Amino acid sequence: MSTTELAWFKSSYSGTQGDDCVEVAVTEQAIHVRDSKDETRPHFIVGREGWAHFVGFAAARD
Repeated sequence: MSTTELAWFKSSYSGTQGDDCVEVAVTEQAIHVRDSKDETRPHFIVGREGWAHFVGFAAARD
């Protein structure tokens, strides 16, 4: 699946000033993560289980 075919959305934790913006796209197999300020840079892919662990860790730190 190409980057343009993915349905990207901005993280609710991203800044409203246009800085520190993270976007994610969810597929059946994985979560794709990119910097919305520079969409030409490669994004990275995390497995669903890894993403769940990350979100759980981040929520516990909030």
